[in-house]
Amino acid sequence: DVVINHGIESVKILPPKGENPIRLYGAITEQAVALAEISNPKADRALCMAVTSPHYNTEDGSPTSWSAAVDSITSGANENGEKRLFFISAGNVLPEELSNVEYPNSSILHGVENPGQSWNAITVGAVSNDIQIRDSSFKNFKPVADVGELSPYSSTSVTWNNKWPIKPEIVLDGGNMATNGTDYTECEDLSILTTNNKHLIRPLSTIWGTSSATAQAAWMAAQINAEYPGIWPETVRALLVHSARWTEAMRGQFCKEDLKTKGRRQLLRSCGYGIPNLDKAIQCANNSVNLVIQGELQPFEKKKMNEMHLHELPWPREALQSLGETEATIRVTLSYFIEPGPGEVGWKDKYRYPSCGLRFDVINSNETLYDFKKRVNIRMRGDDVKDSGDGNSRDWYLGVENRDTGSIHSDFCNDLAINLCDANYVAVYPVIG
Repeated sequence: DVVINHGIESVKILPPKGENPIRLYGAITEQAVALAEISNPKADRALCMAVTSPHYNTEDGSPTSWSAAVDSITSGANENGEKRLFFISAGNVLPEELSNVEYPNSSILHGVENPGQSWNAITVGAVSNDIQIRDSSFKNFKPVADVGELSPYSSTSVTWNNKWPIKPEIVLDGGNMATNGTDYTECEDLSILTTNNKHLIRPLSTIWGTSSATAQAAWMAAQINAEYPGIWPETVRALLVHSARWTEAMRGQFCKEDLKTKGRRQLLRSCGYGIPNLDKAIQCANNSVNLVIQGELQPFEKKKMNEMHLHELPWPREALQSLGETEATIRVTLSYFIEPGPGEVGWKDKYRYPSCGLRFDVINSNETLYDFKKRVNIRMRGDDVKDSGDGNSRDWYLGVENRDTGSIHSDFCNDLAINLCDANYVAVYPVIG
């Protein structure tokens, strides 16, 4: 039996002729979401928009009026606080761009497109999985990317200012381009099979690029929503990012210099956190080795810091001690939605755009709970206190300079199991916003 646990809605945002006025992009997107919700108000939705614009964009990753509208839609800032899960394609590098700039530099130089700067939406890039060309008309062509490498179609945030969010957050199959050494082109054999819009004439067609990757991400979210009805949008986003991993091919492409400020940053801003694993994402929520906490925090009170949360983990201390010198990994993902600052004045400043920021910290191996609270309270006073994110004693793979941007923060640390047996407290605290 085939069980269908979700449905598809479609709302048209492009006019039959010509283009929408630039100033209305955000409003039209808001109306499209409202139309779907009015027709079926009780559904758990994963909003999916594979329409972006390379024009009217910001070069540095700072917000646009369109991306701010998406942040407003997702945060529920304008209505009754109804939050929404939103997927946006990163935008495509065109085949002709590779004639001028060699791959993968073509992807590095093509910034994520408007409105992919959105803090709350999941921006989706593409990975290549196909390299076999059987079509005889492509006899002298070969694939541009290898299996597991960033798709040649995928845009990145490598050229952005590091204070703006990491985009894309995840990558999924977007196909591959073909080249004869001079020309670059799409190729059916290297594309993704999908249904045709004129299915009576031709039932199947092909799709490629970040559009196909975004559709797959929305499908994954639908599966998580079906498994856990009523789960928060922020949690679905966290589960997808938390389950994502880079391929060795991605590491080989972008992380030749394995340093936080060089290779690791380039890997993160090219491929996000990697390819999400749906089985892992679903199991995260009911596997005892993972802890999922949905909580509310009031960060400010009359212009001063208010709450921080301290979570005690049901830590398998004895199990970790018995593993001794075996390497283990601790991974933390913090996901929340920001409300965008009103108006475009001050949007160049990462403190002026988001309503607030949150950070996480993990207790040190030889730190008392009292000392941990004291250290985190010092850090709550501002976002300019620099340390490794956990008192310099634990070597997080990405580090605070990379992970503490945007409104989802994910990092991991490999260590001997015995050194992790006391890592049983996580603090979540606010910073200036």
